[in-house]
Amino acid sequence: MKKHNFNAGPSILPRIAIENTAKAVLDLNGIGLSLLEISHRSKEFQAILDETMELFKKLLNIPAGYQVIFLGGGASMQFCMVPYNFLNNKAAYVETGVWAEKAIKEAKYFGEVNIIASSKDKNFTYIPKGYTIPTDVDYLHITTNNTIYGSELRFDMNCPVPLVADMSSDILSRPVDVSKYSLIYGGAQKNLGPAGVTFVIIKEDIVKNVTRKIPSMLNYATHLKDPSLYNTPPVFAIYGCLETLRWINGLGGVKTVEAMNIKKANLLYDTIDTSKMFVGTVEKDSRSIMNICFVMNEKYKTKEDAFMEFAKSKGMLGIKGHRSVGGFRASTYNALPIESVQALVDTMNEFEKNNL
Repeated sequence: MKKHNFNAGPSILPRIAIENTAKAVLDLNGIGLSLLEISHRSKEFQAILDETMELFKKLLNIPAGYQVIFLGGGASMQFCMVPYNFLNNKAAYVETGVWAEKAIKEAKYFGEVNIIASSKDKNFTYIPKGYTIPTDVDYLHITTNNTIYGSELRFDMNCPVPLVADMSSDILSRPVDVSKYSLIYGGAQKNLGPAGVTFVIIKEDIVKNVTRKIPSMLNYATHLKDPSLYNTPPVFAIYGCLETLRWINGLGGVKTVEAMNIKKANLLYDTIDTSKMFVGTVEKDSRSIMNICFVMNEKYKTKEDAFMEFAKSKGMLGIKGHRSVGGFRASTYNALPIESVQALVDTMNEFEKNNL
């Protein structure tokens, strides 16, 4: 039976990327060594790193004056690094879910944090709108996609202060105007590659204003001076990212991927909206195209476990909602084929037909 991988992360990757990475683990480009045992100072790895950075820049149309670096520690380390480097007095944060809350918690160790907008009042089921961005803060931090709750900010805002964005779960899912941001970061394990590497897109000028003494590994200037090579980088994970970027490039780029993602999301949301049994949990103008969350109508709540078992019998994997919200979540990341979404829709329709 075919398996359909809706896991929220680590998540589905392009099959060709997995196969090519597996080949490199056995023998990298015929050099007689595994990807896992080459030196990070070797010409072979430098070529991998250079191509990965250049493809990242090409696919997101990253302008001059920005660098792409690859670090360890996950997005969670960036929750600390961002304020350590840039929060001198006060920073503004938009609170849209658990990961935004975690970023806020870390920032409070370094200065005043002003939560200028929040959707906590409705359990993070919408993206706040109409708030005023103060001009006396060091930066504004946003989380563009909320994996647990299924909400997403799908445009690049105009911001009067440096804008920092956690794009862990929607990077490369749509074109981004990078010039509107001072820093974009995220874990790779949703749309980019295997777990173990963090991407950072950083405007070079912003590090010039850092005055605090910072340990070398937590200082962005360290990693800009010797891009991604100050210490041993996560070689395997970076190579996995390279293969995924090659796949996206071969499809025609991020615009092509975005069209695919919108088609997948519309298929599932249309099914939810016309169902008598399933109900969406996010306000329609805030819905994510990456993480689609839904529950059973109150009348059928007792059938949730039965649906989970039925879905598993049909090859659906990873559709259980996050433990903090319950229900169901289908993560429709870039590499998920529309055939899998159609299979989920067919499963939902069959279950509904037999259980109303």
